[in-house]
Amino acid sequence: MSSTEIGTSGDDLNIQQFGGQAVIEGVMMRSAHCVSVACRTPDGKIVTRTERIDSSMMRYLGWLNWPFARGTLALLDAMVLGARALNFASRLQLDDKSLSNEQNRTTSSQLKDIAVGGTVVLSLVLGLLIFKVLPTVITTIAVAQGLLPGKNDPHLLNLSDGVIRMVMFFGYILLVSRMDQIHRVFMYHGAEHKAINTLEAGMPLSLEDATKASRIHPRCGTSFIFIVLMLDLILITVLPRPQSLLLRIALQISVIPVVAGIAYEAIKAAGKYRRNLLVAAVFAPGMATQYLTTREPEPDQIEVALTALHSVIAAERTYVQNAALQTEGNDTVPIPSAEASTPGTI
Repeated sequence: MSSTEIGTSGDDLNIQQFGGQAVIEGVMMRSAHCVSVACRTPDGKIVTRTERIDSSMMRYLGWLNWPFARGTLALLDAMVLGARALNFASRLQLDDKSLSNEQNRTTSSQLKDIAVGGTVVLSLVLGLLIFKVLPTVITTIAVAQGLLPGKNDPHLLNLSDGVIRMVMFFGYILLVSRMDQIHRVFMYHGAEHKAINTLEAGMPLSLEDATKASRIHPRCGTSFIFIVLMLDLILITVLPRPQSLLLRIALQISVIPVVAGIAYEAIKAAGKYRRNLLVAAVFAPGMATQYLTTREPEPDQIEVALTALHSVIAAERTYVQNAALQTEGNDTVPIPSAEASTPGTI
């Protein structure tokens, strides 16, 4: 892939608002107002889909978009967009013909939204059961069996919950990383980081330059989760520990929006001041966890990430231009192709 005018820089856009996520055989890239998914199909082509973010949680929960509350919005927004992108990517790998049929896409859009909503709700419920309910149940059983000291120390028991939670999470990451398909997703995760790092460095969005970029990025979701786990560990340790299991779980769940809000602002600061040595030192442990969830990508995977980034930059630029034209009372232009297919160049 060669550098193009669209992707050589983001000087006219807020590049700190560009980010992404790996999906099955592809990458989702998003900007402030648009999202683009690029995937490589089994026959080697790269298929992209670009759309406005009006259909995301931003549309319904925009009132949460202020400091220390927007962390919850960002988490929900990422889950919804991620579920939609994963659905698109998985259907491409299954060669779903309805993806190229506009009528089918339109008539089934409501069903897809319901399915995505159900996926997000199910993910949240499972996440709470595994990473909130299970650790405190394990601690309770361990104390009852005499396997854990501090029976009368609520803070030590809360600390035990947090440590178990962290061990479970990173143990889960290590376990799934041994699966071939997840290993490839982690490679696409590395490709996504390389593309974003190239953009933020002001370099041309070419395969050559992106290949040289780091696969580690300060605004990565893995770093966000690490910060969430650490803040959660600190916060729940000082909380009381009700005798009622249900009340205890409810109390621990209630701090999630607070923790997510603080973690989100921390990640934004890490991205903004990434070249500050003190900031780099503080966030180094979180950055190190990305070696668990990223792998060095192959050139064809970087090409997919760059394709998604080119597409979302073009869409965002068109959105910004339209906003200016509307302000001036002029006609607007359509956002570049909602869906396109191109042959791979590697």
